[in-house]
Amino acid sequence: MINWQSEKISSRDNSLLKRIRTLQQVGAKGQKARQTHQETWIEGIHLIQAWQGDPALHTLITTKQALKDSEILLAIEEHLLACANTRLIELDDEIWGSIAELEHAPQIAGLLSLGELNPTINISSDVLILDHIQDAGNLGTILRTALASEFKMIICTPGCAHVWSSKVLRSAMGAHRFLHINENWSVNQILKKIKVPLLAATGQGSSSLFKIGSTLKNPCAWIFGNEGSGISEELLASAELISIPHNSQIESLNVASAAAICLFETMRVRGSEN
Repeated sequence: MINWQSEKISSRDNSLLKRIRTLQQVGAKGQKARQTHQETWIEGIHLIQAWQGDPALHTLITTKQALKDSEILLAIEEHLLACANTRLIELDDEIWGSIAELEHAPQIAGLLSLGELNPTINISSDVLILDHIQDAGNLGTILRTALASEFKMIICTPGCAHVWSSKVLRSAMGAHRFLHINENWSVNQILKKIKVPLLAATGQGSSSLFKIGSTLKNPCAWIFGNEGSGISEELLASAELISIPHNSQIESLNVASAAAICLFETMRVRGSEN
């Protein structure tokens, strides 16, 4: 066990707690607050463990009661051992409820620096383009799938749910830490910076996913679009349109399911070379 001291907070009106509440807001207000402060709120032992040892996790927040939990105590100690400058906050147990978003989860959370997210270089490797995906659960699930299938460069167009919102973070289960996430890219930016073939997953695609193996063996940019309206016409015009064969009694697939099928088919094709 290492020696560490925590700061005690016993007032709901503390300035740090007020800032946390702004970061937790939903919609445009929350996104603006997170972008202004360049940080986000992560809650729950799994997300804390996902960023354990990363200096971006600059503040840990817990309660006296939670410090009796051996798993929480170990996570805190190991993070402080790796990142000694981390701020450790201990809240009164009754104050925790004023900021907690998870009703029955262990009382551990943190503040995570976002840093600079948008690269200025051209992209010549695999990339995932998410176009106006508005459902936080879908977006987080896609990010988790992207990491699992080795697609680590992520581009989001304006209109996507904010990737650093609490719901997306929880759905992605820590995948954010290992992804290169870029938000608010215009179609012009995408067409200018991405130097690999664009593949648009759409029900109107003339090419079947299971017949484009030669294309999938090389770096590519998969595009997945809005849950209702699909991919924007501008992106469709510049991409090869790919369909996923499925039972015609189902009109379409959930976007997260479609992404999983396409990304893992890409991985399968490449694995077949070994």
